[in-house]
Amino acid sequence: PRVNSSLSSDELLLEDLETEGERQLKSLLHHQLDTSVSIEQCKSKRRCFAPAAFYKPFGEEAAGALSLSQFQALQESDKETSSLRELGLSDSEILLWK
Repeated sequence: PRVNSSLSSDELLLEDLETEGERQLKSLLHHQLDTSVSIEQCKSKRRCFAPAAFYKPFGEEAAGALSLSQFQALQESDKETSSLRELGLSDSEILLWK
C-alpha cells in the first residue's frame, strides 16, 4: 500500500490502497499483453478433461414395490455398471462381464 507522506501510517487513504480485485485485474492484463510464449509453455498449461459421463437411471428396474434389500442390491448393481462404463466398456461388454 502507498502511504501519503503527510499522513501517519495509521491514517491511510482508502483510495490509495490496492484491492485484491485490482491486483487480479492487473495480473490478467499483464498475462494478456505478454505475447512472448513458447510451445513448452503452451504444453504445460494444457488441461486434460475426462470424457463425458453416461447416465442411465435405474428407474424402470426400480418401479413398483421393492423391499429395502432388493433396492440396495439394485443400487449396488447400478454402481458396478457405472464403474465399468467409466472404464470405457460398452453396454454389450458390460453384459458379457456380468
